[in-house]
Amino acid sequence: MGWSCVVARAVALFLMLSRASALTSDIFAAGKSDKEILDNLLKNSRYDKRLLPPVDGVLTVNVSVLLLSLASPDESSLKYEVEFLLQQQWYDPRLRYSNQSHYDFLNAIHHHEDIWLPDTYFIMHGDFKDPIIPMHFALRIYRNGTINYLMRRHLILSCQGRLNIFPFDDPLCSFALESISYEQSAITYVWKNDEDTLRKSPSLTTLNAYLIQNQTIPCPIKASWRGNYSCLKVDLIFTRDRSFYFTTVFIPGIILVTSSFITFWLEWNAVPARVMIGVTTMLNFFTTSNGFRSTLPVVSNLTAMNVWDGVCMCFIYASLLEFVCVNYVGRKRPLHNVVYRPGENPVTQRLPAVLSRIGIILASPLGDKKRESTGAAELVSCTACTGPGACTHTANNGGVAEPCFVQVRKKEPPHPIRVAKTIDVIARITFPTAYAVFLIFFFIHYKAFS
Repeated sequence: MGWSCVVARAVALFLMLSRASALTSDIFAAGKSDKEILDNLLKNSRYDKRLLPPVDGVLTVNVSVLLLSLASPDESSLKYEVEFLLQQQWYDPRLRYSNQSHYDFLNAIHHHEDIWLPDTYFIMHGDFKDPIIPMHFALRIYRNGTINYLMRRHLILSCQGRLNIFPFDDPLCSFALESISYEQSAITYVWKNDEDTLRKSPSLTTLNAYLIQNQTIPCPIKASWRGNYSCLKVDLIFTRDRSFYFTTVFIPGIILVTSSFITFWLEWNAVPARVMIGVTTMLNFFTTSNGFRSTLPVVSNLTAMNVWDGVCMCFIYASLLEFVCVNYVGRKRPLHNVVYRPGENPVTQRLPAVLSRIGIILASPLGDKKRESTGAAELVSCTACTGPGACTHTANNGGVAEPCFVQVRKKEPPHPIRVAKTIDVIARITFPTAYAVFLIFFFIHYKAFS
């Protein structure tokens, strides 16, 4: 009686297993939908999404990034918009299914809430552009239990730039991936196929965002949110459109500064013209500079744009002050009733007398102590000599014989108008030269053409 019961139970168990096997084969048979297969795979009796996939050792999640688009940067806050596809791939043996099915993979987009997914968290990125909705991701389960999870992300990256050399810096934008709850002993993230750069979509679109370099690396210790969690980092290095800054800032600034130098070639008493040029260039530079500065990032340290604005404004203001000095000197009352002779060059008109004096000093025997002591004197030719040759006779001046051609008279002070014109001539050379030196130093120091 006992043996018959044991045999009956064994037969019943065998029949039950046979029926389950037949039922399973029927589920995975051709003609069944992926929904029916997933419903069977994800039964609560055989699958629990709260548990990690049962793999030997640490679960490996392969990550890759496909860059889709780059949006216009926000210069005032150093932020770039980046759109990309994030692909995560891992192995879950609980989701393997029979080869009897004609599906190469199962579309599990409507079962994503029932499947274990890595809790990947973005750090050091800034903000998300839009929320995740089902149309923004794909979830596929392959025959061998490999799961491919694809997400579309649109991030606003907070970048780091060297604002002390703005706008000649290359901002670095970074974001990192990390599990928020599983430590490195449970989950490790690796770049798929050991790729060291981002893959770019053939239809990649850029809107004033110039990506010059990118890299995908494991997170350095200082960049990791928590040291005992697996972390991957993406670095995007952008450059600014320097032609934009040259056409909107630097070239207009150079034109305005050099326009203020035009006043040096006008007459010293052309008050309306010189005042109009000086004031107009100053106001235009203020307007251009303030309008552009409103879009720049606000920082407390000195930047290249601050240096540019300050020096250019100093040159414009100095040219205006030069006119004030020239006008003031030219209107002063001349001393000793000196008569101004128009048409004389204020720089070269004294050159013949100076050369004559040098020649006389060199020709004098052992020099003349009396002539050396009269530093403010001017040498003129002897009035008794009418011929073209040099005078060789001497004259008795108080009992002292001296060459006649060394008749000495006191030098007259320059006329104020001549002094004013001399200042203008000096400014024509010094101002453009100093500004050219500044331009060369500025663009070389800040590596504007690197």
